[in-house]
Amino acid sequence: MSEVVRMRTGRGFAGPRRVAGVGMIEVLIAVVLLAFGMLGIAALQMAALRSSQGSLQRSQATIATYAILDAMRANRDEARVGAYNLTAKTCAIPDTGSLAKNDLAEWMGSLKQVLGDSACAKIVCGNDKCEIEVSWTDTRAKAGEPTPPVVTVTRL
Repeated sequence: MSEVVRMRTGRGFAGPRRVAGVGMIEVLIAVVLLAFGMLGIAALQMAALRSSQGSLQRSQATIATYAILDAMRANRDEARVGAYNLTAKTCAIPDTGSLAKNDLAEWMGSLKQVLGDSACAKIVCGNDKCEIEVSWTDTRAKAGEPTPPVVTVTRL
């Protein structure tokens, strides 16, 4: 019975008047924490998208280097004497004419189609060793960070 008396008199019992508004503050804090969590998830999603786009472009550049190497192996004699060489970094589609020039023009066209207009290439072959470098500008990368080129070194 002493507990019932204490509840009626208000001693030892925190009634609703003393804790008014605490529930609303807890809800507000929960909503703010949830909002920051959602912002973090959105930022993580954007970073993943940016990374996967860059990875796709690097894979396409690697596939392109193997494509021109296959063309060079099909025309090995001309490749060995430097008919496929682009000794300076070339961004324009070369003129056509011989088989090697036709292969280079087609390859550079497909490179620009896949990687964008900023795609450039450099091919240096001597005897059996060839080095192919493909570079481009990744528009989704962080501003100010250069896109590292894809370099393939192999033997014909």
